[in-house]
Amino acid sequence: DFTSMCVAILVNYFYVFSFYGSCLVFAGQLEQNRYHSVFCCKIPSVEYLDRQPTWFKTMMSDGHDLSTHHDSVPYQDHFIQHFLREHYTEWITNTYVKPFVVILYLIYASFSFMGCLQISDGSNIINLLASNSPSVSFALTQQKYFSSYSPVIGFYIYEPIEYWNSTVQEHLKTLGQGFNKISWIDNYFHYLRVVNVSASTKSDFINILKTSFLRSPEYQHFVDDIIFSKNGDEYDIIASKMYLVARTTEKTREEVVELLERLRPLSLINSIKFIVFNPTFVFMDRYSSSIISPILTSGFSVLTILILTFFLVINPLGNFWLILTVTSVELGVLGLMTLWNVDMDSISILCLIYTLNFAMDHCAPHLYTFVLATEHTRTQCIKISLEEHGAAILQNTSCFVIGIMPLLFVPSNLTYTLFKCSLLTAGCTVLHCFVILPVFLTFFPPSKKRHKKKKRAKRKEREREREREREREETECIEVRENPDHVTSV
Repeated sequence: DFTSMCVAILVNYFYVFSFYGSCLVFAGQLEQNRYHSVFCCKIPSVEYLDRQPTWFKTMMSDGHDLSTHHDSVPYQDHFIQHFLREHYTEWITNTYVKPFVVILYLIYASFSFMGCLQISDGSNIINLLASNSPSVSFALTQQKYFSSYSPVIGFYIYEPIEYWNSTVQEHLKTLGQGFNKISWIDNYFHYLRVVNVSASTKSDFINILKTSFLRSPEYQHFVDDIIFSKNGDEYDIIASKMYLVARTTEKTREEVVELLERLRPLSLINSIKFIVFNPTFVFMDRYSSSIISPILTSGFSVLTILILTFFLVINPLGNFWLILTVTSVELGVLGLMTLWNVDMDSISILCLIYTLNFAMDHCAPHLYTFVLATEHTRTQCIKISLEEHGAAILQNTSCFVIGIMPLLFVPSNLTYTLFKCSLLTAGCTVLHCFVILPVFLTFFPPSKKRHKKKKRAKRKEREREREREREREETECIEVRENPDHVTSV
């Protein structure tokens, strides 16, 4: 609920700023003072490590040469940094690569839009069962061979009524109209017609029912469908049940929801008190409006987060780019997960909300580094942004994907859904950070020309100031020569 969510956010906030922040500071001090990050002991000198076995050198080395350890940029020689700086940034900003990236994004947007038009609700009970459960086999068989029929609906009459009354009998037929019925009362009337017996009174109706009908071998299975109550020497029927099956089309779930909406109001206003139930109705109720609700929930989350961040950003244009990027990632995950046979259920809704956080955490530093850079061209700003944040994005995404890999080995469709949505979240975010944004930012605002003009104007202003200072100093020197100090003259 809302209270639990607020408590979780506050606990996470204080955890990051207290314990986690302290751990980062401690790790930074260890690295600065050349202490081992695991064993917390002083890292031996290079000469000492050269005399030790390879395994000892591997465990105790910090990976940096002593002469370059205090360099301002100690990770420039990392292979990811080297690859991004020397190869990838040059390739992605190439003029001949940009048209293909635009085509790739159009394909991405097309598939995402196509998937968004095919969103299906998550009312399938298979998604809530273990993948190796016998119930899954039953549900798949039922969907394959009997998908043209609705689930078997239990029709329970929970108060005594006059079953022998012709008006009540017609009323029951009206309620079951349009259904294929498995009913003890229909079979009972058929039995009366076969044996040519009349049961128009209560005593005759119940007597024949108990002593003859329910004792016949072909009708004994109806014994559990009727509950009798003995009142003196007489018996009363206090409750009974029958089963209804409706013929449906391929849109079984939608039609079952319509059946529920038609039957349940009747149970409240009808003179015969009854209830209708099937175990799948729980999921039908939960997901009868789940096509619209998750989209509204995710959309509201997007707007809330982006509106809040609007007041915290340094540059409004960066916030605008962040809104576009997060929206593109969100729609991409929503559409592609539909094409990957992921229904809209509670797990996918949570994953869509988490996609906002994941995309913002990875795209925001990349975008703001580009937007706030004023000393270079667009291409140079993109290269600098990728060099500064590319390695961190790759490492974080790789750890995230490795962390969700165990979900593949859990025999549950819920974990499969979580894995698919998480993998799509990571993939779409990396695609935007490394392919789409580096290209689109090179020919869309913000422009760097006005920054160049300002820079050129500042440079000219500085040169004028220097010339004025130089002229002022020369003038003072001349005045000193022409007007010597009086004390000096004396």
